[in-house]
Amino acid sequence: MFVDIFDDIDSLRTRLQGNAPVAFVPTMGNLHPGHLALVKRAKQLNDQVVVSIFVNRLQFLPHEDFERYPRTLADDCKALSQLDVNSIFAPHEKILFPTAQEFLLALPPVADTLEGKFRPGFFQGVATILLKLFNIIQPQQAVFGKKDYQQLHIVQEMVRQLNIPVEIIACDTVRAPDGLALSSRNQYLNHEQRQEACQLFQTLLQLKNEIVSGKREFLTLQRDATQHLEQRGWSVDYLSVHKRSNLMPAQAHDNDLVVLAAAWLGNTRLIDNLEI
Repeated sequence: MFVDIFDDIDSLRTRLQGNAPVAFVPTMGNLHPGHLALVKRAKQLNDQVVVSIFVNRLQFLPHEDFERYPRTLADDCKALSQLDVNSIFAPHEKILFPTAQEFLLALPPVADTLEGKFRPGFFQGVATILLKLFNIIQPQQAVFGKKDYQQLHIVQEMVRQLNIPVEIIACDTVRAPDGLALSSRNQYLNHEQRQEACQLFQTLLQLKNEIVSGKREFLTLQRDATQHLEQRGWSVDYLSVHKRSNLMPAQAHDNDLVVLAAAWLGNTRLIDNLEI
């Protein structure tokens, strides 16, 4: 199936002008089955699907992996063409940022917790690029995975509070057979680390089962789960239970919870979550 690939804004806007409603999937490329599941969901929503492929410098800290983040545009385009995607937007950095980005959103306090605590400025970079892409593409729906749970929450709030006419569609995390959440960064793991990596999911699953069984001492459960991972050689940034609605730390009487975690295995940082 032929797919149109655009690297400039005007051509993409001309292509989309007057066409059917658009479902949009923003990505940084290096597509894996998790990304492709989002694309398949987008195809269920609208015949017209746009996928962006752009490694956004604004959401990387200076010491992070912006330069070595895997870029596989040719393979990505081939995979998307097989899914009957209409348009791929793969701009050069100078197209989206012709000058220094001086207009930045002020984000709510939740953006400074969890991922935001360990990656300051990350969500401001995410919000900035998504606002640009929403303005350029003007989709009716945008599809996101739940693996980046805090990001999904912030995007939903941004759209709601700024009255952006985009429906945010959330899709469940796609996992490997052993439970590891699929991620482009998984390829950084060596063989031994890849075998160990599923323990992050297994630990969250055990914590979830304990809560479902009636245990509500969240601080104790979090501490025990963290210690379990650390004893196996992980370095845990956070592992905690929060309310789904606002991502505030959960209290004993709360329901509709989510447990979120980020931890290092060697030099690779993995994130995951489970709704409860």
